[in-house]
Amino acid sequence: MKEYKLPIGCDVPETIILADGDFPSHPLALEWLRQCPYVVCCDGAANTYIRSGRMPEAIVGDGDSLLPDIKERYASLIHSEAEQETNDLSKAFRFCLSQERKRITIMGATGKREDHTIGNVSLLADYMEQAEVSMMTDYGIFVPIREDSMFESYIGQQISVFNMNSTALSAEGLAYPLSVFTNWWQGTLNEALARHFIIRTEGKVLVFRSYNRYQTDK
Repeated sequence: MKEYKLPIGCDVPETIILADGDFPSHPLALEWLRQCPYVVCCDGAANTYIRSGRMPEAIVGDGDSLLPDIKERYASLIHSEAEQETNDLSKAFRFCLSQERKRITIMGATGKREDHTIGNVSLLADYMEQAEVSMMTDYGIFVPIREDSMFESYIGQQISVFNMNSTALSAEGLAYPLSVFTNWWQGTLNEALARHFIIRTEGKVLVFRSYNRYQTDK
């Protein structure tokens, strides 16, 4: 059974993709961004990231959101893809795979337009086929799973479970039972009853865990 720890400051991801949604503001996200050795920016995300005093390994996208001075000065970092069948996040994901990066945390993929947020979150179910991937927001972390999994937790942690294609879904250690939900809202607003909980699934689900309340209060 796969196990997922609570995220802490020292668990810095080996690769971060920074998308062009709301720039991260949570202390843990900012700490990981500061320490991560390999950050790839989706197009316009490079504007804020570079102006904050940091340098990405690459900027990936069609370039339409880059500020002119950034586009000119950092042209050597830009990996342009003109195709419009996928978004910049997927282009950055493919770039990371081409660099043999298989453990990826995505940030900045939520906020701004709600349709982009929903689309980006749903992409985790596709990305998990090729990499170990998670998505960090200012409120918690999404992890896609497709097998029975144990999650480190704390009593009262807020949990949501989104069914992507699971045909059997249950849990141990959550306040409310899981079933084969047919709509995303049905698995939201659950709660951990102990320091661990287990989700059993036959198919893909997305698990959202809110941050430890003490992390959020920092």
